[in-house]
Amino acid sequence: GGCFWGMEDLLRKIPGVLETEVGYTGGHLENPKYDDTHHSASGHAESVKVIYDPAKISFEQLLDVYWHHIDPLTPNAAFCDHGPQYRSIIFYGDTAQQRAAEESKRALDDSHRFPTPIVTAIQPATPFYPAEEYHQMFYKKNPAHYEAYRVGCRRDERTRQLWGEVAMSKEPAK
Repeated sequence: GGCFWGMEDLLRKIPGVLETEVGYTGGHLENPKYDDTHHSASGHAESVKVIYDPAKISFEQLLDVYWHHIDPLTPNAAFCDHGPQYRSIIFYGDTAQQRAAEESKRALDDSHRFPTPIVTAIQPATPFYPAEEYHQMFYKKNPAHYEAYRVGCRRDERTRQLWGEVAMSKEPAK
């Protein structure tokens, strides 16, 4: 979903999400750090590991929230952040999650909501490496900096443009 700060802020507010952790996954370098993912060809994307209670929220509902809070049309970028580390990507843990992710992407493409195809990748989860402590719950630790980033990046403006007011809801669609 791009910068992990914004995705973690969103995901932590969803009923049924028990824990989140920001980090790096999808690349080939072991134990990457921020500089490795942003200034080298490590292949990692900024990511959020989500632990959730399936009795309170389904994987499909999490996918719905995810789609409505990203820009699924721009390759290797998210809002004002550019580079492969910001690509939109869904990492799945098993075949049921893979199938659900692929079906949700196909349904969105088949809806013809957008004039161009969805570029969000769907890939098997690879080892997840936690980001540095200062990135964890950044939105709480540095609210002024986070809010300035969010406004300056025009994240809310772009999601509203793509999805309408549903993008501003933190609740999954029913």
